[in-house]
Amino acid sequence: MTQMTEIRRMAEEIVAREGGYVNDPDDPGGATKYGVTIHTLRRLGLDLDGNAKIDAEDVRRIPREMATDIFLKHYFFGPKIGDLPPLLHATVFDMYVHAGSNAVRVLQRLLNDMGEDVAVDGAIGPRTAAACHRAAVRAPDHIVDAYGIARRNYYFSIADRRPASRKYARMRSGAKGGWIRRAEEFISERYHMSEAEFRARVASWA
Repeated sequence: MTQMTEIRRMAEEIVAREGGYVNDPDDPGGATKYGVTIHTLRRLGLDLDGNAKIDAEDVRRIPREMATDIFLKHYFFGPKIGDLPPLLHATVFDMYVHAGSNAVRVLQRLLNDMGEDVAVDGAIGPRTAAACHRAAVRAPDHIVDAYGIARRNYYFSIADRRPASRKYARMRSGAKGGWIRRAEEFISERYHMSEAEFRARVASWA
């Protein structure tokens, strides 16, 4: 499998994770299909029904292949995720689709915790890329898990601050919600939170 084929496979998997059309009033992303939001369509000027306005109907019309191409161009190659060590591509790419440049800020904070010195600015420049390669050489068996755990903590922090977002982190049954399960897809099973650990973490939520 060529590198480009592998990267495209990652994008297709993200599209599959994101699913079809939703328009949740509690989601700041607004109308979304396959993970592509109405804000992204407007930023890119994609009027899919040709009526001179970009609205929820345009989001409904997004084909799967277009979503994949948008992610490749604007969420992998655009932010230079390819400059990071390959073992981090899938997890950072997935989070970038979900959280934009905050995915890079999470990585930069982790790098600083690992002894590197990089600005937490959400941009992958030469210093961040070099620091990431050094950290990956030092801890190749841990950096992906550490990033996934930091990502999980990022989602918890959002839900701590914003009660309307808690439904994305915790299901009505009290089990792990989509945000947490998605982060843990990229974490070794031994670092997954147990049901008891999860319930204890969210116990303070109403």
